[in-house]
Amino acid sequence: MMSKLLRLGLIGSMLMGMLAISNAQTQDQSKSKSAAPNQPPTVTVILDRALSGLEREFLPAAEAMPDDKFSFAPTAGEFKGVRTFGEQVRHVAATNYAIASGLLQEKAPVDLGKDGDEGPASMTAKADIIKYLKDSFAYAHKALATVNEGNVAGQVQSPFGNGKSSRLGLSVSMIGHSRDHYGQMVEYLRMNGIIPPASRAQ
Repeated sequence: MMSKLLRLGLIGSMLMGMLAISNAQTQDQSKSKSAAPNQPPTVTVILDRALSGLEREFLPAAEAMPDDKFSFAPTAGEFKGVRTFGEQVRHVAATNYAIASGLLQEKAPVDLGKDGDEGPASMTAKADIIKYLKDSFAYAHKALATVNEGNVAGQVQSPFGNGKSSRLGLSVSMIGHSRDHYGQMVEYLRMNGIIPPASRAQ
């Protein structure tokens, strides 16, 4: 299930796309984080920008679904056994925690659920899931702040299985994984007549 996150080819292509978008969208917002004017951004800044760009779309999308629709899952077509909207959000949050804890090489500070990436099954209320998500992004930012030019290619213990992964691989996997589920959440929102906040006219 999670092994697809570590495929190097996918990671490389996702990294190039995300970094290009992130640099274009957030360059002026992150000047204070750069080492000096007219200097290229550091690896730390680039990764943090990519995560921030994701967060600005993902969190409002999660908040846009009404409380009583967090249990929504499609039923028409080939959707048997898919996660509900709330489970999608909770899964992303748990995976953020899992990968960030891998980067920090410490035990995740929260319950990740029985499979280590689903979150607590008892957590079903929108308010609780949203807090879990927000806190996971804060923890993810903390983890990415430790990735730099000196250690980006270094291997750390993977949070999934017994193998190892580079810090860059884990960082990109975390962002790419969330983007994947964001796309699914957009479909869930539209099935309920809700325009995702990022798609609304400004």
